[in-house]
Amino acid sequence: MKLVVAAVGHRMPAWVDDGFAEYAKRMPREAPLELLAVKAEPRNSGKPVEALMAAEAERLRAALPGQCRRIVLDEHGEDITTDKLARRLAAWAREGDVVAFVIGGPDGLDPAFKKGAHETLRLSSLTLPHGMVRIILAEALYRATSLLKGHPYHRE
Repeated sequence: MKLVVAAVGHRMPAWVDDGFAEYAKRMPREAPLELLAVKAEPRNSGKPVEALMAAEAERLRAALPGQCRRIVLDEHGEDITTDKLARRLAAWAREGDVVAFVIGGPDGLDPAFKKGAHETLRLSSLTLPHGMVRIILAEALYRATSLLKGHPYHRE
C-alpha cells in the first residue's frame, strides 16, 4: 500500500515541510508516505470561488495516481479514532490500494471533486491552517501504522 497526501498549495514554510518529512521518514517500508502539492489558483484573479476550486480540482485529478482510493479531508467528514484509522489502513493494505488523502485550498475542495471521493474524513472540529493539516495527517498515519505493528508509540 502506498499513502499519498495530495494538497493544494505548494509553497509552505520550512517548518511545515520539515514536520511532514519527519513523519514520512518514520513510515514503514510497506506503507510509504508521499506528498503531492499542487499550485493554488491566485485569489486576486477576479474569478469566482467556484472557478478557483474547479481549477484546483483539475490539478489534483491530474496529480493523483490513476487508480487510487480518494479520501477527502473536510470539516463535515467522519470523525474517526486512531484505532479506526488503523483498521481502515489494514483493510486498504489487503486490497493493495494506493490511498490518497486530499487537502483542499483556502476555500476548500470543489463539491464535484468531494462527491467523487470514496470517503470523507475530518481531522478536527477546529479550523486548521492547511500546512498544519499536512503535519497532523502525517502524524496520524504514522500513529495508526505504529499501532498496527504493535509499536509502543501509540498509547490509549
